[in-house]
Amino acid sequence: MTELAHLPDRGVVEITGSDRVGFLQGLVSNDVTRAAPGRLVWAALLTPQGKWLADFFIGADGERLLLECERAQAPMLVARLARHRLRADVALRDVSAAFSVHAAWNGPPPAAPGAIMAPDPRLEAAGWRILAPAPLPATVPFAAWDRHRIVLGLPDGGRDMEAEKSVLLEAGFDALGGIAWDKGCYLGQELTARTRYRGLVKRRLVPVVVEGRLPEAGTEVREGEAVVGVMRSGVGDRGLALLRLASLAARGLACGEARLTPSPPAWMHAAEAEMMAQNAK
Repeated sequence: MTELAHLPDRGVVEITGSDRVGFLQGLVSNDVTRAAPGRLVWAALLTPQGKWLADFFIGADGERLLLECERAQAPMLVARLARHRLRADVALRDVSAAFSVHAAWNGPPPAAPGAIMAPDPRLEAAGWRILAPAPLPATVPFAAWDRHRIVLGLPDGGRDMEAEKSVLLEAGFDALGGIAWDKGCYLGQELTARTRYRGLVKRRLVPVVVEGRLPEAGTEVREGEAVVGVMRSGVGDRGLALLRLASLAARGLACGEARLTPSPPAWMHAAEAEMMAQNAK
């Protein structure tokens, strides 16, 4: 049975104008030309130093692009992107009030007249993203979606990454299709490529099983006396923690009053194997 959750903390930025695709193409980590009706592109906006500022799903709807993003970041995105508009035929608006954002998984999305929907491009198991003109009847609470995406190892914006500090490869953007390595230049492209080709990733955002009280985000993770990471988002007995690669096989990491056991999903194991092969060349 399909599960449907309302995502109240998600918003939408609209980009219109004849230059909308080329304009965004030069700014974000993924290939905007691949966005089409029924097909989303997951991408990030970075600092010139290659550090995360925001990430979003890019969809094409008629003569506009729609960026599904964190609702709290929508005004910042409009302002940041507008700095690069120059003479481009582009208009940007925060249209969060016009949409209700949902996720559906474990089955096909429900029929919803007037809704815009497409598969989540990161993982098939992540299901579907839905932008509806009004809230749809949810079958599960937000916490159910939160647990689902944490088990899959999917980051949730500012809950799992730090603006102007986080690196995309730490959060799996490479393995989850959030970076187009064959596109032209974009903000932060040089540093992102260098991180990949020089094997500079030393930490990963990893699902963890929590035994005990769920630690608050920002709590240090320790292996013995050594600090090996930090807790990010969590719900119930599951969470995401940014951990040193050397600690991914550890059991019983200490975090506040809890013990954490890393539980990397299959895609993450494959990503590590690919990176090691790349570094061996």
